[in-house]
Amino acid sequence: MRKRQRGKRNVRRVVVVVPSLFTLANLFFGFWSMVLAAQGDFYRASWWIVIAGIMDTLDGVSARVSKTGSAFGAELDSLVDLVSFGVAPGVLMFFLLFQGEGSFAWVFSYAFTVCVALRLARYNLHSGDEHGRHFSGLPSTAAGLTLAVYYPFTQTNFYQFQLASLPWSQIMIFLIIGLGVVMVSNVQYARLPRIGVRSARGLAGLGVHLIVLWFGVVNRDIFFFPLGIAYVGYGLGRWVVLGILERGDDDSEQDDKAAPLRLHDTERQPREAQ
Repeated sequence: MRKRQRGKRNVRRVVVVVPSLFTLANLFFGFWSMVLAAQGDFYRASWWIVIAGIMDTLDGVSARVSKTGSAFGAELDSLVDLVSFGVAPGVLMFFLLFQGEGSFAWVFSYAFTVCVALRLARYNLHSGDEHGRHFSGLPSTAAGLTLAVYYPFTQTNFYQFQLASLPWSQIMIFLIIGLGVVMVSNVQYARLPRIGVRSARGLAGLGVHLIVLWFGVVNRDIFFFPLGIAYVGYGLGRWVVLGILERGDDDSEQDDKAAPLRLHDTERQPREAQ
C-alpha cells in the first residue's frame, strides 16, 4: 500500500511539473529568438517565437487536462509571455526595422513591450472574468505573433511582386502602435473554439484548428501574417458595429421616453385654448 501511495505521489508530481516545463520551453525559444535576431537571422528568429506560442498553448492545455493549474504556474506563465511575446518581438522589430532609423527609433519596440506588460498585468487581475468566450483587449500572444511572422511574409513571391513597393517602415510603425493600443483597450476578441467530438461546437473547433494547421504547414510564410491582421481587424470591426447598434438602441430608448412628454404637451394645448 505504501509503495502504491508513493507511486501515485510521484506520478502526481510529474504531472504538476509538466505545464511548467512547457512554460520554460516557451521562455527558451523566446530567448533564442532574440539571440538569432541580434545575429541577423530574422527568418529563424521569427519562427522560434511561433514555436514559443505553441509551447504556451501546450502549457495551458496540459494544465487544463491534468487539472494542475496553480497560482505559481499562472505567474510564471505571465513572466515568460512578457519575454516571448513582448520583448522578443520588440527586439526582432528593432533589428529588422529600427536599427538604422535614428537614435530613438527603439522607442517603438519599447512601447510595444510596455503594452504587453500592461495587458498581462490586467489579465492577472481579472483572470477570473476572462474565461468566457472573449478576451478583453487583444491577447499579447496574438500581438507578438503578428509582429513575429511579418518577416517570413516579406520573403514570399506575393510580397516581393505585389506589395514590396508600399512604405512598409511606416506601415509597421502604425501597426506596432495599433497593436499596443488594442492590447490595453476593452475591445473584445473571441477565443479560438475548443476542440471536442461530442458537440457541434467542439467539432467546429476541431475543424478550425485543422484548417489553421493545414495552411500553417503548407503555406506558413504567406498565411500567418494576413491571419494576424484579419484577427486584429475582426475585433475592431466587431467593436465598431456593436457600438453603432448600441448607440441606435440608446437613441430609440430616449425617443420612447420622450414620446409621452410630447403627447402630454399636445393634450394640454387644447385645454389651454379652451
